[in-house]
Amino acid sequence: MPEQLIGPHIDEGSLDPLTGNGGIAERDVRADRPREQEVQQSLTVLVENLPKLAEMVTLLTKTYDVVQSLATDQVFIDDIKGGIGEVAMPIVEGAKNLAANAIEANDRAQAETATIGLFGLLKMLKDPQVQKTFRFAQAFLEISAERNQQKRQGE
Repeated sequence: MPEQLIGPHIDEGSLDPLTGNGGIAERDVRADRPREQEVQQSLTVLVENLPKLAEMVTLLTKTYDVVQSLATDQVFIDDIKGGIGEVAMPIVEGAKNLAANAIEANDRAQAETATIGLFGLLKMLKDPQVQKTFRFAQAFLEISAERNQQKRQGE
């Protein structure tokens, strides 16, 4: 009865002359076994998770289709631009007014060389804008002090 071969066939020409053992082919098979087990485990995990992956791919495809249709819809793009413009314009206008006021105030302060005396200061204190500014400054400083105290208590 002929000898039954298990594993790769190794002929005499492939014997390692130093050890007399099987050649490179036999060593490669042994070295590949752990890799084959890793591949098998990875494939098992992949197969077990295929339903989830299929669901995710379907969801991603639908999401891509929606985003693609919105990105190419000129009416939608114009509406978004208009909405952003409506929100941003008041902020931009407010910033422009604030900057213009600050520049004009700086120019006036640089041009005015007169000294503000005690009576001039008392007169300014009655101005509603000055009162509003002082109330804001007072509230800001109170809030700042409260938060600093909270930080110290939290440490």
